[in-house]
Amino acid sequence: MTDSDWGDWLPRAVADADPDTVALWYLGCNGFAIKGSEGTVLWIDPYAGTGDPPRTIRMIPVPFDPNDIDEADAVLATHEHTDHVHGPSQAPILANTDADFVAPDDSLAVAREEERWTENWGVDDEAFLEVAEGDELKIGEFTVHVVETQDADATHPVGYVIEHDSGTLFHAGDSKPSESFPALADEFDIDLGILAFGSIGRVPDKETGEPVETKWYSDENEIAAAAEDLGLDRLVPTHWDMWKGLTADPTALHEHVRSRSHPNRLEIVEIGDRIDL
Repeated sequence: MTDSDWGDWLPRAVADADPDTVALWYLGCNGFAIKGSEGTVLWIDPYAGTGDPPRTIRMIPVPFDPNDIDEADAVLATHEHTDHVHGPSQAPILANTDADFVAPDDSLAVAREEERWTENWGVDDEAFLEVAEGDELKIGEFTVHVVETQDADATHPVGYVIEHDSGTLFHAGDSKPSESFPALADEFDIDLGILAFGSIGRVPDKETGEPVETKWYSDENEIAAAAEDLGLDRLVPTHWDMWKGLTADPTALHEHVRSRSHPNRLEIVEIGDRIDL
């Protein structure tokens, strides 16, 4: 059971919205709700868990209860880590709607075999949709391209380039700079790019519990280089708010991107904020 610190206002805000283009709500961590002008709703990496204290400690509110979400056409996962594939956060959305769970093979293995979403939350097995790099999906008014990313901490990460009549956005999951990014810039005119950013900190080791030097996300220079390689118009840094010991100050990125050809704009959002294409 997941309890929301904010009641049901965020799911209601998504349900009640009537955007002229595409609206995005930042869920904290690396999660987003995305709603198009025709009413299609995508949820990407929604996570309402609190981590695994004392190793991973959530530093921000839990902004929604998944049982309150009744508008969803798809839930997309970028990779298999628990803050991206999490039964208590995502399975109730699938059980309450006709949404598909769109994810690469290793993410589906967590949902099917480790967490047993079908047995524990009544998710229909037909809701699981496996994707891989190079796939293209039509989900309502959105065209979703599954693309290569680079995250050495994950076993099979992917990113999603999402096209709409109003513009194009890219969710890179927890990717660091990737050799695939310049080619994506050639293929797509990306209006808004979502890239994970964080500090290097000391986090307790899984086995010993002793603090170890930990780097899970791009640092300032890496995220700036990735934004330039992707040719982003707007850069939205994420994940900087989430884990104790790995939080960061996104305003520091102004100095790191100012001499780059891209992004044209650094856009900093906090949990619960809405932005539009």
